Amino acid sequence: MSIKITGVGSYIPSRVEKNSDFQKHEFLYEDGTNFSQPNAVIIEKFKAITGIAERRYVHNELNNSDIAYLAANSAIEDAGIDPEELDYLIVAHNYGDVLHNDQQSDTVPSIATRVKHKLRIKNPKCVAYDILFGCPGWVEAVIQAKAFIQSGMAKKCLVIGSETLSRVVDRHDRDSMIYSDGAGATVIEASEEEGGILAHESATYSFEEANFIFFGKSNNSKAADDRRYIKMHGRKIYEFALSHVPGAMQSCLEKSGKKIEDIKKILIHQANEKMDEAIVKRFYRLYGQQMPEGIMPMSIDKLGNSSVATVPTLLDLILKQKMEGQSLEKGDVIILASVGAGMNINAIVYQF
Repeated sequence: MSIKITGVGSYIPSRVEKNSDFQKHEFLYEDGTNFSQPNAVIIEKFKAITGIAERRYVHNELNNSDIAYLAANSAIEDAGIDPEELDYLIVAHNYGDVLHNDQQSDTVPSIATRVKHKLRIKNPKCVAYDILFGCPGWVEAVIQAKAFIQSGMAKKCLVIGSETLSRVVDRHDRDSMIYSDGAGATVIEASEEEGGILAHESATYSFEEANFIFFGKSNNSKAADDRRYIKMHGRKIYEFALSHVPGAMQSCLEKSGKKIEDIKKILIHQANEKMDEAIVKRFYRLYGQQMPEGIMPMSIDKLGNSSVATVPTLLDLILKQKMEGQSLEKGDVIILASVGAGMNINAIVYQF
C-alpha cells in the first residue's frame, strides 16, 4: 500500500496588492523612529531580497475559514470523492478567523469544524481538527494524515493550509510587505499504486529559537490600542533556515531510498526568494553538485508569503498546468519542504 495525493485545490484571492501600494505607508523602526530612506528605496531593496512584486489579500467579507473551504471543495472535486467518506479533516493555520478591522483571533469552533460545516458533511466519524505548526503546518498535517492511513485509522484525509495574514500585519513594519493570504488543499488516500509519500522528516528547535517569530506591538509607539501583530527576527530566521533545512532535506531523501539525481522538483515554502535559493543551493552542495536550473518553482513574486498555504498552492498550480514551464508527470519524485515559527522544519519525499 502507498499513500498518495489524489486531489489538489487552492484559493488565490483576486485582490492584488502591488509594491507600489505601500508607497504611502509610514514605515518605522521597532523603537518608533523613522527610516532615513524614502519608501521607494525601502520597497526596491525589499523586492531585491524577497523577490516579491505583489501579494494577494482577501476581500473584506471573507475569513480564513471561508477560503479554506473554497480550496477544500476544489480538492474534493479534483479527487472525485464523496466528502462523507473522509475520515479526517485537518486544517493548518496560525491565526484562526480574524474579521476585517478586528483585532481578535477567533478559533472556537476550530477552523476545521467550520470547514466541515461549510462542506455540509454529516458523517460524525469525519474528525475535524486544527494544527498550529507555523508555516510548515500543511506539510506536517500531511505527515499526520499519512500516519493515520498507515496505522489503519483512516483511508481518506483532507489536508488544508489556509491563512489570512493581511489581518495580522503592522502597516508600520516593512516586513508587512512579505505577507499575503491564500489557501491550498489536498486529498490524501491509501492507494495500490507505487510511489506516494516515501519518507518524511520533522523537527522543532525551541531552546533558543522559540521567539524568532512572535506577536508584538506596532512599531508605531503612538498607536491608540495595544493590538499585536505578526513580527519576526529576519536575520536570525535566515541563518537558522540555512543551517538546518538543507540537512533535514538530505536526511529525508536518504530515508526515501532515492538519489539526488532522481529529484524532479523541490517545492519549498515561499518565504523569501533569496533564502529559498540559498537553502536549495546548500542542499545540492551536500552532494557536491550545483543546483539544477528550474528545480525550484517559485510563486512568491506574484503571491507573496501566505504561510501554510504556499506549498499546497504551488503544488496545485503545477499539477493543473497553471505555471509556465513547470510540470509533473507520473513517476516524478519531488521534495516538499518548509520552515517557520517554532522554529519548525519538515520535509517530504513524494513520488507521483
